[in-house]
Formats: sequence, structure tokens, C-alpha cells
Amino acid sequence: MSSSHFTFSIYFLTFALFLQTIFGASPLFHFCSSSENFTTNDPYESNLKKLLGNLYYQTPLLGFGLGSVGSYPYQTNGLALCRGDVATTDCKTCVNEASNEIHKLCPYNKGAIIWYDNCLVKYLNKDFFGQIDNQNKFYMWNLRNVSDPTTFNEKTRKLLSLLAKEASVTPKLYAVGELELGESKKLYGLAQCTRDLSNSDCFKCLDGAIGELPRCCNGKEGGRVVGGSCNIRYEIYPFVNS
Repeated sequence: MSSSHFTFSIYFLTFALFLQTIFGASPLFHFCSSSENFTTNDPYESNLKKLLGNLYYQTPLLGFGLGSVGSYPYQTNGLALCRGDVATTDCKTCVNEASNEIHKLCPYNKGAIIWYDNCLVKYLNKDFFGQIDNQNKFYMWNLRNVSDPTTFNEKTRKLLSLLAKEASVTPKLYAVGELELGESKKLYGLAQCTRDLSNSDCFKCLDGAIGELPRCCNGKEGGRVVGGSCNIRYEIYPFVNS
């Protein structure tokens, strides 16, 4: 997404103990666009409500949905993505929760994005489809440190790099995997992109996210780089549905 679309700070560090989020709790994070607003009964408001309704019905079928409603200057564009392992019913519930919550958090903003553990919902009054969003981003990490950070960081990068390559060539732009750490321990990883991206841009987005791990997660037992177009995650425990 170009710099003119959102005016948020590019990076926002989130301090969090990296426990699995219990669905139904607060969202992981959100951003509201500060560039343009609409008023009550504005045509943009009705178009946005229709868009979010469309995403609610469209997304659970394939785990991803996108669309546009209205025409300039009241057009709104949006997408919703569920984590690749999330069941249809849970995907539907998450998209509904995200749509309701973002309306409360960003009631008159023409652009917003919200993340839950199971899904994300994003909309904007400009066409952002097919563009890597490098602006809306946050980090999370486990507070615990590993005993050998150099080796652990190398293995983390190796696993996530393999998953980035795999995810970028799959129809769902999603991949999970694991790597032996020794002493009966394993490292678990996930890589996923929004499906409006091309295969090459998906890999570019994921590779960029992996490159940011030292900023937040150096030697940490778990970490995430979560963006508007892709996200990566690693843990020393299983965190996806089998």
C-alpha cells in the first residue's frame, strides 16, 4: 500500500506475553486511518456496511474474501482473511466479531484494519488490492529468552524461509511446518499472505517480515511480525489446528 493511503507509523512495537489468544477476547491490534473521515448517513457509511456484510458471507467459504462497493468518491474497498487452519464456522465468527469491533474502534474512519488470532479485516476508500502493505504492522514476542540465541535464530530463519517459499506457491498463500531443535524439542512456524497478492509479492512480503525478526524477537522463544498483507509466526509449541 502506498504511503498516501494510510498515515500510521510504519512500526508499532507491542509488548506481549506470547500466549495463544482465546477467541472472543480483545483483538490483537488495530489501526484507524487518520487521513479521511465520513459522517453519519454519508453514502460511504452505507457502502461500508454493505461491504462488511459481503465479506461476512464471502470469506468463510474459502477463508478469504475481497470486494468493492459504490463508486467514487464513496467507494469502499475491503478484504478479510482467516488463518489457514481455521474452520469455516470459526472464520465466520471471527469476521463478524472483527467487523463489529472495528466499527466501534474506528466509527467514522474511511480506512481501518483489525487483527484477531483467527482473522483480519481491512478496508479503505482507495484501491489497495495487489499492493504490499508495509505500513500497517506490529510485532509480538514471548518474554522468555532461549539459552542459545545464535543457533535458535538461525533455525528460526531457516524454517520460516522454507515456509515463505512454500506459502508463496500454494493457492491459499499459507504454509505451516516444524523443525527439530534437538532433545525432543521442536520449532513450529507459520507463513501467510492475503490472497490479493501475486505469488512473487507474497514471497517478497514474507521475506521482508522475516528480515524484521531481529527488531523484535532476537533470541525469544516465540515471535510474530504481523502486517496488512502477510504475517509470520514461530513458537516452541504447536499453535495451529491439525
